[in-house]
Amino acid sequence: QVQLVESGGGLVQAGGSLRLSCAASTSRSDFSIYTMGWYSQAPEKQRELVASIDSEGNTNYADAVKGRFTISMDNAKNTVDLQMNNLKPEDTAVYYCNALWRIWVQPGNTWGQGTQVTVSS
Repeated sequence: QVQLVESGGGLVQAGGSLRLSCAASTSRSDFSIYTMGWYSQAPEKQRELVASIDSEGNTNYADAVKGRFTISMDNAKNTVDLQMNNLKPEDTAVYYCNALWRIWVQPGNTWGQGTQVTVSS
């Protein structure tokens, strides 16, 4: 019932920047978002939280990205962005957008298709 579309991945040199964007869409008018976030999954590793933000603007970051990444959400547009600065080779991974939402009283959880971020040394 809810779709997420991601954009903004790519190849960048170490020290560079990328901005990831994710938009949630639904045909339902009784839709609201609790939290949106970004997760990363490197080859042969588990998916892990990078950053999240709730509808009140409270944010949470993985220790490895604090001070380098900034997450922001536009509640009116149901979009979330991740500004990634001073990228490091260890940031290389597929990045997935996630949304925890509610339609009427029914909660739900949706993942995006993933976008590749590659940081060269």
